[in-house]
Amino acid sequence: MGAVIPVGILGYEGQVIKEVRQDEATGKVTVVCRRDRRHRPVDSKRGHAGPVNRWLRRTVRDIPLGGRPCEVEIEYAQVFLSPSCVRVEALPFVAPGTRATRRFARLVSGLCRHMPIDAVARHTGLSWHSVKALDAASLVETVVPPRPELLTGIRYLGVDEVARAKGHDYVTLVYDLTPGARCGRILWVKEGRDAATLLEFLDALSQECADGIEAVAIDMGLAYISAVQKSLPSATIVFDRFHVMQMFSKVIRDCRRAQFKEAKKLDDLTGQQTIKGSLWLLLSNRSTLKDSDQTRLDQLLTQNQPLATLYALKEQLQRLWHQPTSSAEMAVRLDDWCGLATAAKITGLAKFVKTLQSHRYGICAYADHQITTARLEAGNVAIALLRRRARGFPCCAVGRAAFVTPLTSNSKSTSSTPRIRRRSSMPVSRHLLQQPGCPPYENDEKPDYNNRIIVF
Repeated sequence: MGAVIPVGILGYEGQVIKEVRQDEATGKVTVVCRRDRRHRPVDSKRGHAGPVNRWLRRTVRDIPLGGRPCEVEIEYAQVFLSPSCVRVEALPFVAPGTRATRRFARLVSGLCRHMPIDAVARHTGLSWHSVKALDAASLVETVVPPRPELLTGIRYLGVDEVARAKGHDYVTLVYDLTPGARCGRILWVKEGRDAATLLEFLDALSQECADGIEAVAIDMGLAYISAVQKSLPSATIVFDRFHVMQMFSKVIRDCRRAQFKEAKKLDDLTGQQTIKGSLWLLLSNRSTLKDSDQTRLDQLLTQNQPLATLYALKEQLQRLWHQPTSSAEMAVRLDDWCGLATAAKITGLAKFVKTLQSHRYGICAYADHQITTARLEAGNVAIALLRRRARGFPCCAVGRAAFVTPLTSNSKSTSSTPRIRRRSSMPVSRHLLQQPGCPPYENDEKPDYNNRIIVF
């Protein structure tokens, strides 16, 4: 004897279950539904009710029912709005842009967190592209986008760009550098790295939040400088030592390359052998080198005077950020170093000194606001790991959601590991798999992927 299944149990809102049948050959369960005619159809975009233009039918994929694959045949209305405009009604239990229910999309997205996409495709019987689309739809829907207008209590900001893919394809990231538990969280992500990109975030801040920002740590790019000066005129710009030392490292590279070419031109085999493979010695701190490496470094500096001068200038430049008492005192030390660098008369140093002098206001501001971009660079490394394991982000919306997921203020988890989407079968340790937004398995129980009954 058959039994009536209330539609509320299965969650097919607006539908009436008419029949449940099973294919004996494949074991697939099909739930046949009819539109509940007691409710007027509503436009899915504007929410306007209207007459029915025609009735349509669609088959969507649902979570397994009784351990067997399940499909739902639904009926829905095409709403007549005007002679030139008809739209389908809203289907609350169907994932937008897909032929699957929302809970099935969440299931697929949860499996993608722990398994490669091709493994999820084989397990669910879907194509690779269908799994990717369901995962993307679930990410965009579940990850709450940042809203700058709701931010409060921000004292320090950090701004940096990171490559989303190969080539000149960058996104701008804004970090919260305010000391406290939330230091290092990502506040905003946007494609592009020009002034308009950053201004979109800064202009969206409330007046109270913007007035409370004391300093912004950025690189020496003109786009970000102009954006901060325009939108936050009272905030201090701080140029981090990382970007300054990065520029000086380029001077060391160029000088080392020129010295090697000169030794090669003079047929100085000893000089070539000493300089060859020594770049990492010149860029590393002496305290981090082994005894054998320190001996080799001393030999290089003894034989090559220009490189020895640059190495000594590098050590002195690093001490510029060591316990500065005031910006004025730091400016005096910067002027002394620039004088020594100018007197060395080494190719490339004059241009570097000119850059330091033109940006001295941001360099010396570190004495008053001792913030660095170390958190930003650590976040960029995590994003690079995410991008490499995901083999890139062809969809900007998915990449933006994946960047924001680990550090969003709405997440209850304190994990800072990015959400990893993989295409290959690369193993990932368990601590990388634990992500906010998806609860861990209770009692440390892992799902049996050979069983079609999966509770999610």
